[in-house]
Amino acid sequence: MKEAYWYYDLHKGSFGMALNLDQLATFVNVADLGSFTAAADKEGLTQPAVSLQVKGLEQRLGVRLIERVGRRAQPTAAGLDLLTHARRLLQESAAAEEAMTPYRDGASGRVRIGSGGTASIHLLPRAIAAARTSMPGLEITVRIGDADDVLRDLEANSLDIAVVALPALGRNFEIEPFYEEELLAVAPAGSLIPDGGPDAAFMRDRTLLLYEGGNTRRAIDAWLAAPDIRIRPAMEFGSIEAIKELVAVGLGWSILPGLALKRDHASLVTTSSLHPKLTRLLGMVLRRDKHLTRGLREMMKCLREFKV
Repeated sequence: MKEAYWYYDLHKGSFGMALNLDQLATFVNVADLGSFTAAADKEGLTQPAVSLQVKGLEQRLGVRLIERVGRRAQPTAAGLDLLTHARRLLQESAAAEEAMTPYRDGASGRVRIGSGGTASIHLLPRAIAAARTSMPGLEITVRIGDADDVLRDLEANSLDIAVVALPALGRNFEIEPFYEEELLAVAPAGSLIPDGGPDAAFMRDRTLLLYEGGNTRRAIDAWLAAPDIRIRPAMEFGSIEAIKELVAVGLGWSILPGLALKRDHASLVTTSSLHPKLTRLLGMVLRRDKHLTRGLREMMKCLREFKV
């Protein structure tokens, strides 16, 4: 028999005992079968145990629920009224347990991912598709934003995992680098590229269109830096896709993540490694206290296995 659960009634200012589903189920069986003995046989209990269940429910509600009419046990008027509610409660309880079965068995779940624009367009779709192949019932949502906003949401536990360019600052974070990505010089189609790739001095002399903010921009600024020179691009944008379009029509050069240049714009722009090469690390970031559900573990596995 399950333990009774108590609650505090704010209006009455006192404790009360919550309804016990086992007692309700026993009451329904007695009412349906018309016999304490038959109900005991169905539930695998002794007849005294069934009687105690019904008596406990009657004490909890303060009314008589079952009465004997001849040799049959029948519900009273109060019992008949309770039957409707009891059946509904038991059905809802069964539905709730059934809804939890896929989670208990690991066949379902939810993963909330936060990421920047490049990863969400060019990396996450393939990793998500792989995770959904392994777990068709897995629900995955992606929130796109800059790294600082994503990490704040992760800290607040409104996200389960973040995929961002490192470093990621936060004492409560567990960080796992999983993909090193090269940053490439991007120029209008037909542009002349120095042998071995453009160096910082060459790039500083171009009309630069750069992504605004974030760890990737900080890495680019550091690579371009020279004594007593502050990098001032001709234009800054919050969209890498917009930068690619502007480079393609000849408005300037840029330095962009390689993932963003793999498929489209191949015939519209010229790309090259920088000299020396410049890379960034993408990492998975989680709260240290995060419970790793099967769905989250599967998503992390697919990110680790990501290859271009």
